[in-house]
Amino acid sequence: MSFDITVSGAAAEAVDRIVPQLVSDLVASRIATQDPSLWGPDAEAGAAQRLGWIEAVVTSEPLIDDIIALRDRLHASGVNHIVLGGMGGSSLAPEVITRTAGVELTILDSTDPGQILAALADRLETTAIVISSKSGSTLETASQRKSYEEAFHGIGIDPAERIVVVTDPDSPLDLSARAAGYRVFNADPNVGGRYSALTAFGLVPSGLAGVDIGALLAEASAVTGQLMVDQASNPGLILGAAIAGTVPLKDKVGIVADGSYIVGFGDWVEQLIAESTGKNGRGLLPVVLDLHSPELTEDLPDMQIVRLVESARATQEVLPGEIEISGTLGAQMLVWEFAVAVAGRLLGIDPFDQPDVESAKIATRALLEKRPEPVAPVFTEGGIEVRGSAGLLGDAQSVSAAIDALLVHIGPDNYLAVQAYVDRHANRELSKLRDLLAEKTGRPVTFGWGPRFLHSTGQYHKGGPATGVFLQITATAATDLEIPDSPFSYGYLIQAQAAGDASVLADHGRPVLTLTLTDPAQDLAALFSAIA
Repeated sequence: MSFDITVSGAAAEAVDRIVPQLVSDLVASRIATQDPSLWGPDAEAGAAQRLGWIEAVVTSEPLIDDIIALRDRLHASGVNHIVLGGMGGSSLAPEVITRTAGVELTILDSTDPGQILAALADRLETTAIVISSKSGSTLETASQRKSYEEAFHGIGIDPAERIVVVTDPDSPLDLSARAAGYRVFNADPNVGGRYSALTAFGLVPSGLAGVDIGALLAEASAVTGQLMVDQASNPGLILGAAIAGTVPLKDKVGIVADGSYIVGFGDWVEQLIAESTGKNGRGLLPVVLDLHSPELTEDLPDMQIVRLVESARATQEVLPGEIEISGTLGAQMLVWEFAVAVAGRLLGIDPFDQPDVESAKIATRALLEKRPEPVAPVFTEGGIEVRGSAGLLGDAQSVSAAIDALLVHIGPDNYLAVQAYVDRHANRELSKLRDLLAEKTGRPVTFGWGPRFLHSTGQYHKGGPATGVFLQITATAATDLEIPDSPFSYGYLIQAQAAGDASVLADHGRPVLTLTLTDPAQDLAALFSAIA
């Protein structure tokens, strides 16, 4: 079977209590027929334009031959390296698809100048880039497109031979790309970004990189029949009830891979859950864990552990209170999309909008337009500049004291979010802060690379329960990079994105500590020492 789920503890109780009602309400068949009334009258208009994902397997099949034909043409012209410029739903699905398949795809989901420069310097002569944006107006991808156009021109290559575009029909990107002669793949406009894994957004970059995308769609197709029927065995109903129906609600969902062949699945499902459910002061916070994460031994009453395993086990073998899931990647993607839609109904929210994502974009645009002087640090210790939301720092005069001043806000219902606006390839060590802080606080800790998380968990942090405490880490770029035909550089852009998001979080009453590493290579050790 392509998907199996076993539940225990509070999750099993929720399934026993809720799934019969979901079956009685014909929830599965109504999702299958794209009934937008399932999420209430306020959500109906939006949902009516966001349910195309349920038939993505069928509507995407005609893309396969075109993608393979383009891949063959690119290979024949000497292209052996694919880059993807995309944010959120445009990059997270291709990343897990290609990593699981063991296929190389360079993900460019950042505005950090070091990360952009490294990508531009990597095999440019034999590179093609996919520029992927649903709206066609995403600032990050628009900037990346300009940089690659300039770079290709600089080595005598026509960008039309090397730039492929994925976007919605008639978007600004669609129109400008066609005018420039680029190869354009249009996605279904009735599918939201985080539900787009099995559409052109997931398939085009993955297929061009070398993934067998036909097999991926076949995996999803194998589980489709189970999802469309109103039966207690429906895995989408079971998973939706298990993660969103516990009493009291376990509103932190820990995702841990334990033998699953799928690589990086938590990073994809993190956006799906957080951006779909985190609104109106409610929601589920996904926390991506590994087998050594402290949360697995803390027995946190508000955390539901979901373990991705190699194969299904008997109920009595599942760790008490956990959910265990096994399945192919295509099946997992479709089941989780279905389950999160069900979770939205149970939580009483619209799982297809993202009202708070735009707030950080607005704040960033204001900073880019007005170009105010940077806010001076409250103090600097070594090479680390310290800033904080109003009243946070008190009389703190060291990085260690500043961190303590932030962590004092973490109570039994809170979580900590670490947000690193840095080159994620050059600063991978920063991700180790997650486990260190989880052990120190005894509470769930999320870790996001900025600005990509703004298109993902950023919705939950602002629209979900007001329980988040935030540690921002930024860096001074050793080398900046101008954005062609723009009045600002990448270095200025990423700083504006961090500052804009911090201001929005502070406006929502969330405590925010910002630590700026002026020399990351030297300051990282001091940061870890201050937290230990």
